[in-house]
Amino acid sequence: MNNFMENFASIVGSISDFLYTWILVALLIITGLYFSIRTKFVQIRLLPEALKVITEKKAGGGISSFQALMISTASRVGTGNIIGVALAIGTGGAGAVFWMWLLAIIGSASAFIESTLAQIYKTKDGNGFRGGPAYYIQTALKSRPLGILFSTLLIACFAFGFNALQAFNIGDSLKYYFPNYSNSIIPIILGLILAILTGIVIYGGVKRIGFITSGLVPIMALIYIGLGLFITIKNIYLLPTVLKNIFTEAFNFEAIFGGGIGAFTSSCVMQGIKRGLFSNEAGMGSAPNAAATADVSHPVKQGLVQMFSVFIDTIFICSTTAMILLCSGVSEGKGIEFVQNAVKANVGQFGIHFISIAIFLFAFSSLIGNYCYAEANIKFIKDNKVVLNIFRICCLIMIFFGTQMSLDAAWNLADLLMSFMAIVNIIAILILGNISIKCLQDYIKQKKQGKEPIFKAKNIGLDNTEYWK
Repeated sequence: MNNFMENFASIVGSISDFLYTWILVALLIITGLYFSIRTKFVQIRLLPEALKVITEKKAGGGISSFQALMISTASRVGTGNIIGVALAIGTGGAGAVFWMWLLAIIGSASAFIESTLAQIYKTKDGNGFRGGPAYYIQTALKSRPLGILFSTLLIACFAFGFNALQAFNIGDSLKYYFPNYSNSIIPIILGLILAILTGIVIYGGVKRIGFITSGLVPIMALIYIGLGLFITIKNIYLLPTVLKNIFTEAFNFEAIFGGGIGAFTSSCVMQGIKRGLFSNEAGMGSAPNAAATADVSHPVKQGLVQMFSVFIDTIFICSTTAMILLCSGVSEGKGIEFVQNAVKANVGQFGIHFISIAIFLFAFSSLIGNYCYAEANIKFIKDNKVVLNIFRICCLIMIFFGTQMSLDAAWNLADLLMSFMAIVNIIAILILGNISIKCLQDYIKQKKQGKEPIFKAKNIGLDNTEYWK
């Protein structure tokens, strides 16, 4: 079994490195810059407006803008914000943090475009609304086969790749308490517990998911940020050196490119972009599935909210982990062990227990958010109760087996599936992005006229939307 996992991880890792090195990195940066320029840097210009929109109440049968934000943030804010950042810094050095920041800033423009598109082309069902890339690909690009391809990739990525990884990371955090964890029965017991807890929530529907995440995510995020601030202030004398290292290592191109392809795939650039994409998902096509469920008066409102979610994820949460690690004075350990050692060095034994609890809460909220995305895409392919229940069972089984995977196999599988999904969505939003830009212009025009923006598809020349006619 161990040899199989090692070979599987190696093959999947090689394919993933190729896609990121030669295709995805360029696509992410070019797309983010393109939409930043086309929207006149909406991620900075309308950031105050995004904060205002978050507090608005829902108008009808869907979920609120804030709840949709929390569902997407629940999926974004997961173990990638803790363990992923630790892996990026451990492999690529402090410079990886800069590239995570950069990807978040330029990528948030892509997040705005894709989430606005999801709102424009959302559909109404008995529980509220649903939509996402599969829906705007089918309707706006007039290609159901391509929409089904995206849905299939998202289901594979989130229900199987990401959920297996989140389950693995919960188990990985327990190795401190159980030194013989991998060879014991504990992974099986943990897998059963996680599958049961997730099943209880997901069988409650999207409204229960929204209720759980809207309460859980903000609380755990604020506590975690508070811990990061404490450790940073405690070691404030190290902060100038830390910031210097982040920027100097980010632009040490001799180290990045001088060692050839092998050095580049493990460089701060690659690690920062890989872990940044896994964490904030900007442009990947996942958050639009949550954006479409919100009940708002204008699609741009949810585009702005989801844009802000990228900042929550990377600028706040990932930066918190980076400061905990780089200001701790600790450099030993890999992944979760690195984080546990850093926190223990500053707050004692309590720190390890806190991180273990945080990993569980972050990962569990991600399991819920990931499922929400996958369910919307199952319904896109075949809206049938039997199919949905079979999928739910398969999803829970994958969570069970995820606790028994190896570190490299879990992360490499998630990276590979994520890259396939992102490539399809980025191509789609590059083709359709002008629709979101026209929608943004309509929103700004109404704001300048002193109106509360209300969207009508015909105002921007659209006649192919279901809800906004």
